[in-house]
Amino acid sequence: MKIGELLKYIDYKEFFGDRETEFKGLSADSQKVKRGDLFFCYAGENHDSHEFISDAEKAGAVAVVCEKKLPCGLPQIIVGNGRKTVAPAARAFYGFADRKLKLVGITGTNGKTTTTYMLESIFKSAGKNTGVIGTLGISYADKFVSPELTTPDPIFLHSIFFDMLNCGVEYVFMEVSAHALYYDKIHGLKFEVGIFTNCTQDHLDFFKNMNEYSECKKMLFSDGRCAYSVINSDDNLGRRMLGEVNNVISYGLKNPADVFAVNVSERIDGTSFVINLLDELYDMKLNLPALHNVYNAMGAAACAKILGVKTEHIAKGLSNLKNVSGRLERVARFNGADIFVDFAHTPDGLEKSLQALKKLCRGKLYCLFGCGGNRDKTKRPVMGAIASKYADFCIITSDNPRYEDPYDIISEIEAGFKPSGKKYVTVTERETATEYAINLLEKDDILLVAGKGGEYYQEIMGIKHSYNDNTVIKKIIG
Repeated sequence: MKIGELLKYIDYKEFFGDRETEFKGLSADSQKVKRGDLFFCYAGENHDSHEFISDAEKAGAVAVVCEKKLPCGLPQIIVGNGRKTVAPAARAFYGFADRKLKLVGITGTNGKTTTTYMLESIFKSAGKNTGVIGTLGISYADKFVSPELTTPDPIFLHSIFFDMLNCGVEYVFMEVSAHALYYDKIHGLKFEVGIFTNCTQDHLDFFKNMNEYSECKKMLFSDGRCAYSVINSDDNLGRRMLGEVNNVISYGLKNPADVFAVNVSERIDGTSFVINLLDELYDMKLNLPALHNVYNAMGAAACAKILGVKTEHIAKGLSNLKNVSGRLERVARFNGADIFVDFAHTPDGLEKSLQALKKLCRGKLYCLFGCGGNRDKTKRPVMGAIASKYADFCIITSDNPRYEDPYDIISEIEAGFKPSGKKYVTVTERETATEYAINLLEKDDILLVAGKGGEYYQEIMGIKHSYNDNTVIKKIIG
């Protein structure tokens, strides 16, 4: 692609150089620049890539997008915001592949991942070619790309759209994180449907308060990004949004909604209910336990119905989904007890999972969890209080401590736990803690191992060590 052609699709202030300059790729990381790349400069959280222009030039960059004139010999496109220029540039470079795909975006604190996989199963049951982008990775056309971010950065995202299109994908179900909305990673994308699951405490290390976090979530449904919106009417923010967005369909159990469920029956191996889907009644069966998965199923069903999928295919797709990795996943039985792994890493997520298991537990309910380092500290005592409220006994351990001392994190969790007077232990090393917890189990007990879900690493002092809760549990019980 030539610079002159790219300039038609981005906002820029000045250009210095030859418009006929041709570039073969895009890069926003000076350490990953390839010969022939267009390099983007902007200030990040820790570094300003303007400082690395000489490295990019030596690596073979042929032009640069920057926010100020730089001392280099490359053609320079001067823009107001380098970060926000990446997405429109990537869209143009990859031929606006996103326009030829039917996109569904899901945002919310919890439930995004499960909803994407429910949609994938539904649309596959209807004979459609699908792609999924989210926390567990990217999957389409028998391909799988390991996860890095919930919503990929624009250059990678649009390269994936381009490959999906070439592989015959029709529908793409993607998680849209608050960070992706804040950084405008989805600039220019148009969604057939946007789904809002919920908004509860998370990421307050990044956002100043819940109001700022909430406003960011709402951005998916602004500026005509979504042709239709599917909103959880039982969520506080969701109820406010119902009067603010167009072409909206609501779902819920407690408040009036276009899609709701009755006769809900919860079991340890799944859930059944009758759905009222825009005045059409249908029996639904899930292999996933807990009431929050009924909500996820209602959101997915409403979206599928909007996009023309028959209700029998929706029901078949939901029943075909056996599990979602690390999302309240029953991974083993030991001594007549059930062991679940869940990603629950927020107060709301942990509470919903413990509430669900408490109803199903005929013995003792055990909970093993920790909190991530260098993230929202305010939720640690809150999660401690929640665990003490629902679990009969807790094992507090490490999650991803990152650059924090695990003992400090555990101490902050304990602050919320101690007022209850409930018994608990602290075991810093997660695998040792898991083995300890498993050896406590007796018939009819349940153990919830929470916080990491389907992750395959544990991050300690900047290094990602191989670690997976499911794998560790199965190794321990043999």
